[in-house]
Amino acid sequence: MTETLPVIYSITESEIDLNDLLARITLASTGAAAIFTGMVRGITSRGGAHETEYLEYESYIPMAESKMKQVADEIREKWPVVEGIAIVQRIGRLHPKTPTVLIACTAAHRDTGVFEAARYGIDRLKEIVPVWKKEVGPDGQEWVEGNYIPKPGE
Repeated sequence: MTETLPVIYSITESEIDLNDLLARITLASTGAAAIFTGMVRGITSRGGAHETEYLEYESYIPMAESKMKQVADEIREKWPVVEGIAIVQRIGRLHPKTPTVLIACTAAHRDTGVFEAARYGIDRLKEIVPVWKKEVGPDGQEWVEGNYIPKPGE
């Protein structure tokens, strides 16, 4: 019997539940999971060290989730041994030490590219998934620019 390879991608205002996500992308054959979690920093060094009170994340959810599916599809194409994939981005007001994003990949063994697949996932998410971040601190607020510039047709 062949199990369907699980994939989860979502934009959510809810807290990220690592145990639930990991359970949902783990198969009977899974022996390794590589997990990346981005978090809100209380001190940011971009443009000179400054304090962050909170971040506000926004997204156009249908487009963002479509791009997350694209990232998952790219991971599957590059690392066919990856069993499960979870890509979750939080939106809303998030305070320091709060997880904002999670990328998790599972596989039968740790030496199958699972670490590289998770790294690729966060790099591609930052590159193509439309999520906007406003940083709020005691000295004011600013929208933090990403590096993504859409190409025609994206």
